Amino acid sequence: MNTPYTPKPLQLLALLLILMISWLLWSGLYKPLLIGLGAFSCLLSLWLAQRMGFFRHTMPLRALVRLPILWWWVLKEVVKSSLEVARVVLSPSMPIQPTVVEFTTDEKTDSGKVILGNSITLSPGTVTIDVHEDRLLVHCLTDQSAQGLRSGEAARQVARLGLD
Repeated sequence: MNTPYTPKPLQLLALLLILMISWLLWSGLYKPLLIGLGAFSCLLSLWLAQRMGFFRHTMPLRALVRLPILWWWVLKEVVKSSLEVARVVLSPSMPIQPTVVEFTTDEKTDSGKVILGNSITLSPGTVTIDVHEDRLLVHCLTDQSAQGLRSGEAARQVARLGLD
């Protein structure tokens, strides 16, 4: 029987601090009741993260440093995909060519596979349907988005994080 991983107190405190600061900055509400509810939601999130095994998965420091580069690439792809989907939808002939693409990823970690699948899904016109072992199944609205996916650029961008 597997024993659950118990996170270090410093890990718990760091995540709690990040959650509480984020909540305070994003809410902009500093009334005692709302701060209390925010603290409760942060503690609940921390408890859920621990129960779900969040602390078992570590991310190397180099990946955290490289993450903003991935975010910019995803943002660029989201803008390009949004314009492509808008063009297709606004075209009188609706030139959609829905297709399902299955490809194999070289990502070894679950985190890498999740980041890859979510990066693909964030782009309009593509949805990651399934991730099983080293295979991803993706629905694409157009042939152009399927070709972009087959090029492997998304997998290369995620691989640059160095999660392995």
